[in-house]
Amino acid sequence: MQNSLLSEVKTKANTWLEGNYDDETKKQVRYLLENDETELIESFYRELEFGTGGLRGIMGVGTNRMNIYTVGMATQGLSNYLLQQFSGQEISVALAHDNRNNGRLFCDTAAQIFTANGIKVYLFDALRPTPELSFAIRYLGCKSGVVVTASHNPKEYNGYKVYWDDGGQIVDPHDKNIIKEVQKIKTVDEVKWKGDNAKIISIGADVDKAYLDALMTVSLSPEVIARQKDLKIVFTPIHGTGVRLVPQALKAVGFENIINVPEQDVTDGNFPTVHSPNPEESAALTMALEKARASEADLVMATDPDADRVGIAAKNKQGEFVLLNGNQTGSFLLYYLLTKWKEKGKITGREYVVKTIVTTELIAAMAKDFHVEYYDVLTGFKFIADIIKQNEGFKNFIGGGEESYGYLAGDFVRDKDAVMSCMLIAEATAWAKDQGKTVFDVLAEIYMKYGFYKETLVNLVKKGKTGADEIQKMMDNFRNQTPTEINGSTVIKAKDYLLQVESDFLSGGKRKITLPKSNVLQFFTADGSKISVRPSGTEPKIKFYLGTKQVLTHAADYKKVEQELDAKLLSLSKALGI
Repeated sequence: MQNSLLSEVKTKANTWLEGNYDDETKKQVRYLLENDETELIESFYRELEFGTGGLRGIMGVGTNRMNIYTVGMATQGLSNYLLQQFSGQEISVALAHDNRNNGRLFCDTAAQIFTANGIKVYLFDALRPTPELSFAIRYLGCKSGVVVTASHNPKEYNGYKVYWDDGGQIVDPHDKNIIKEVQKIKTVDEVKWKGDNAKIISIGADVDKAYLDALMTVSLSPEVIARQKDLKIVFTPIHGTGVRLVPQALKAVGFENIINVPEQDVTDGNFPTVHSPNPEESAALTMALEKARASEADLVMATDPDADRVGIAAKNKQGEFVLLNGNQTGSFLLYYLLTKWKEKGKITGREYVVKTIVTTELIAAMAKDFHVEYYDVLTGFKFIADIIKQNEGFKNFIGGGEESYGYLAGDFVRDKDAVMSCMLIAEATAWAKDQGKTVFDVLAEIYMKYGFYKETLVNLVKKGKTGADEIQKMMDNFRNQTPTEINGSTVIKAKDYLLQVESDFLSGGKRKITLPKSNVLQFFTADGSKISVRPSGTEPKIKFYLGTKQVLTHAADYKKVEQELDAKLLSLSKALGI
């Protein structure tokens, strides 16, 4: 089998040596053929999949790698689809990139191909946050947009994320239809490489200003900020795009004491000061926490490379900095938004919030208490954006988010927005401080009212083709052998989003899940635990989302109950064999 695969891969690699590829690319392919069969197989054993959001992969030569040729073929397929969809109309797209290596090269490559197909391009003059690209599409009246980013992936990765005219990432039917068009492009010879620079319009400060002006409209407590303008905020962009606009947004809304981490303000696709540029990982905030302790700050915030996710740390009663997980930050932020909307008389019965199915159920409990409609959607912010699009003109979006550190308020951006989130999290922290409270005091109040919800995420990394096979086998086992109990508690309900079936084991009933098909399994137990299992769509890993809850009667019991919940989550993990 391996010999057969190697033979097939060598044949594909040789077509690159014979085809219209640049000399440096051919040199690298030749090296792999002669010296590294393992990497050769990984680079050529399949085509880099253009998925429902676009491309993401390791950079390098080969059909299974991010390079100008895979980017070019994707762009040609997208161009063909745009020309079909908007026949006879002027078509424009917006393009942006983050700080990753080759980001500008891939962006410029895409710009040339779009214009070679007669499509006008609005190209940011330098790196910009992903949410600003989403904003720019609507602001400039574009039909589509692309941001070159691999989000919080390691430095070896880059990606190509596609948006539609509403500013949201592509959803059905456009995602599947674009995939078909991209798959029709079989060789690089079908790509129109020679562009028209006259059709490329550089954008920058003008869109920045419009975006920042829009951000100011979601601020809810100007009087609180005025009183707490000296709130000490340490911010790090972890070498990414947040450096351009997060400090500007914080200052524009009224905060005056922003402390940076100079070493991490340097935009660098190699992320030299961190192992991983992922604000979900505590190690990524190490330097910012050191700065915060030295400066006696109130709040620490860190954004990922394309500034759509934010991780935070806040002080507890003892003055120690404690990291919040994505569910805690989302719950704290949404509680603030709901409280202020209610105080201002803005809840009229037409308001709603949105979360993903793997995000804490605490958000659903809060929405119900505030008499606000809430939606559950599949994992991926594009589904939140799609709900906003469906409700446009009928209902008012308060806010929403997902456990993976992405949040949004307002509807002028249609993707998770860490620039906006940093501004609102700082505002919510100032609101708490204005009442003599810490972030954790507010969380304790939330937990006493709705229950102490605690969640964790366990990632099992399985790289390469063998890893992909292992992940599929794990999903098959869970799907075909539904556990009857987990961690000593009976499984009372299971949801299979691929088969679109919800099974109630107490009543024996089944019902159809109306969300789109997705390879996700969920199990709900009698003690209130929720376990979600899904392969990552962008990384070589399978994810286990574990959640449980308990009553919190007194704020003084916060630490004790949290420790009990952490122990229970660990037991859940062991019971699942992960």
